[in-house]
Amino acid sequence: MTAYLIVRAEVDPSVREGFDTWYQNEHLPDALKAFDAVSAKRGWSSVEADVHIAFYEFRDLDAAEALIGSDIMTGFIAEFDRHWSGKVTRTRELVEFSQQI
Repeated sequence: MTAYLIVRAEVDPSVREGFDTWYQNEHLPDALKAFDAVSAKRGWSSVEADVHIAFYEFRDLDAAEALIGSDIMTGFIAEFDRHWSGKVTRTRELVEFSQQI
């Protein structure tokens, strides 16, 4: 069943505009292609003003798990850190859907 990689980022307000532009124009499109994901979505929390959440959809949990330990992911993490280290903290989760109605 479908699985998602969910990336939650706490963004320093001083870099929010630049982060948003970079994520929209570079990171999300590049990640979608490189991750071989089914889809990619992102947005800002309406509860916590400086929290950005990205969702990468995979056909199944195996595909998502394969990405996590890959050289592709290592490269994306390094590139992200090159731009945003010290200004953005993030966590990653994999979620496999167990039910869809």
